[in-house]
Amino acid sequence: MARRTNYNHERRERDRAKQAKKAAKAAAREERAKIARGELPEGETEATSTPAPADPETPGGTPA
Repeated sequence: MARRTNYNHERRERDRAKQAKKAAKAAAREERAKIARGELPEGETEATSTPAPADPETPGGTPA
């Protein structure tokens, strides 16, 4: 027996994926703009410029 289609769920999943892709592109565009303006050094990214908070669950505070 074939499954019944759930168009609303499938559309929400497509929209969620599209929004995630747009957000990633916008973040990359903003990072390139900061590098062009000279706010970040050439090899440094936004993720490496600020230290990540320590995770109290893992020993040593390093994320797994």
